[in-house]
Amino acid sequence: MYQFSRALYRELYPLIVRDLRETETEARRDVLDACERAFTRLAHDRHYFARPARSLFNDVRIHFPMTRQMRVYRVIDRFMSVASEYVEQREQEGVTIDGMPLCCHASTRKGTPCQRVPLPGSKYCPSHKHLDEDFVDGAAA
Repeated sequence: MYQFSRALYRELYPLIVRDLRETETEARRDVLDACERAFTRLAHDRHYFARPARSLFNDVRIHFPMTRQMRVYRVIDRFMSVASEYVEQREQEGVTIDGMPLCCHASTRKGTPCQRVPLPGSKYCPSHKHLDEDFVDGAAA
């Protein structure tokens, strides 16, 4: 995800305008940190990150002039879409971004995370498939 966040930052870099209370370096650092946080969250917590482009845009929009904000949002949206597709593709292959096999999202009775491999197209293993609403709806159809 490092490549996605740095590529986005490189595209937004020329548009950054510093605030009166901060230096140009601080403004750039703030935008870069926000990009890295957003892409890291997308990689590790995609299912609970409803609108990543809007979230990132809200974090960085103060560093751009009003006349450039539509362009900034479109750039962010394009990069987030490509990164989401990449993460989804990796999940369909059965591995995480780090190359580790996926694990079930459920917890065991003892409260520890389930270590089994999820079913294809599901977040849950065969023991916990009843927790997946999409899987139940697909099986009924």
